Amino acid sequence: MIGLLLLGVLALAVGGCACVVWAERGGPRWARVVAAMTLAAGELVRRSGKNRRRQVNGTTGGDD
Repeated sequence: MIGLLLLGVLALAVGGCACVVWAERGGPRWARVVAAMTLAAGELVRRSGKNRRRQVNGTTGGDD
């Protein structure tokens, strides 16, 4: 069951990347929308990783 879920997430990621490439080459409007959503999701993941690292680094060694 988890394997199917991971396979679905992988298919969405590959499809999103394909839409980004297609939109760069002047694809249809729906491909540009999917590309924008894919890039926005990637930016959210990147920012959450930066915030998580900042919290971990900022809280170590605070009460000596």
